[in-house]
Amino acid sequence: MPAEPAEPDEPNAPDTPGEPDELARLRQRLTALEAASAAPPRGRHRLRTSGSAVLIVIASLLALLSVIAVWSHSIISDTDRYVATVAPLARNPDVQAAITNRVTSEVLAQIDVNGLVNQLSQAAVEQGAPPALGTLFNGLSGPISSGLSQLVSSTVSKVVTSDQFAALWDNANRAIHSTLDKALTGEGGGAVSLQDNQVAIDIGPFVDKVKDQLVSSGFAPAAKIPTVHTNFVVFESNDIGKVKGYLRLLEIMGTWLPVITVLIAAAGVYTAVNRRRGLIGAALGVAVAMLLLGVVLTVFRAFYLDHLPPGVSQPAAGAIYDALIRFLRASVRAVGTAALVTAAGAFLIGPSRVAVVTRTACRSSIGALREVAAGHGLRLGPVGRFTHRYKRWIGAVILAVAAVVLATWSYPTAAVVLWIVVVVLAAFAVREFLDAEPEDSSREQAAAPTAPSVPPTGG
Repeated sequence: MPAEPAEPDEPNAPDTPGEPDELARLRQRLTALEAASAAPPRGRHRLRTSGSAVLIVIASLLALLSVIAVWSHSIISDTDRYVATVAPLARNPDVQAAITNRVTSEVLAQIDVNGLVNQLSQAAVEQGAPPALGTLFNGLSGPISSGLSQLVSSTVSKVVTSDQFAALWDNANRAIHSTLDKALTGEGGGAVSLQDNQVAIDIGPFVDKVKDQLVSSGFAPAAKIPTVHTNFVVFESNDIGKVKGYLRLLEIMGTWLPVITVLIAAAGVYTAVNRRRGLIGAALGVAVAMLLLGVVLTVFRAFYLDHLPPGVSQPAAGAIYDALIRFLRASVRAVGTAALVTAAGAFLIGPSRVAVVTRTACRSSIGALREVAAGHGLRLGPVGRFTHRYKRWIGAVILAVAAVVLATWSYPTAAVVLWIVVVVLAAFAVREFLDAEPEDSSREQAAAPTAPSVPPTGG
């Protein structure tokens, strides 16, 4: 009987000398590296976590102050912003009613009704009227006062509700904007003043307008009304001095405080052991700060109305407060929306099951669409290979451009933030669609001939 052939793999054994020892050494080295990177010193771990948490909390609080600082700075330095803030008040019914009542009272206070009745009685006597008629005129002071009050009130109402008044309101506020800084510091004059713990608006120019309207309507005695400066009080509080100082400080810090806030938040994320989780924490912290600021603005509104002096129209004061913080509320919503979107994005790039399923579903849907397009003759060629090779850099550029657009947008709103997010998602979808290299590579590998592993034949 001839000898049985040797095992098929025996002739290959001499071709790979020392391979098991080399693989063992590589495995041991890899295990040591993984252990060193996965298990940092516990003390250092706690220190980094605590430092990151402190920095994120500080950044969240500074984000709250930054929004207020930017709003205060914009009200002071941007005339168009200030006019756009107060312009709607000229057409607010509550404000119009309050100004009408205040101006009417001021005009009537400057008219001597009894003197007018006496002049009318004397004129009648001089014209030869019986003395009894003069006495009758003296008894009509009450009806004359009532009729005069109605005349003045209707005239003021026509002036205040006219388009001319709205234009006058805008022009006056634009002209007095340069005095707003003095108003916040309590120095100087102007249409807005902070005196005796009061925030007041001078409506003297509107009294002059009503005076001219009365004269043109035939009420000649209105020409004798002197130039008056009467205040329309919208806020009064013993703490107005403190609020004034805080606003002044924030107005000065309006340019640099947001930059400092971003740097501190970035330091907190960089210091975190898990930077993705640190980014989620920082974003959620800013979102919570914006929610807190929104609640504070609502609570302060009630405090503001409760501290108005007697006789001030609360509906008008509420309308003024809402107008002044309208852009502040818009900024709160915009920053809060951006923070929530950032947190969601950081979560979706993580290893959680929800994130993985979401990414897989998106890739599968876009891949199916690409396959359909390829079936109709679409060939990506160099574009697909370029996109695959620089996929991460393309994603970084998309995010950088979105950040620059958001940072340079003048007073972004929540709608602006959401539209930027939509554009970013569309750009990432296009990037994924153009990334056809994995499929092309798999096809090339499948089509390429491979060396068959034919076992050696025995002798």
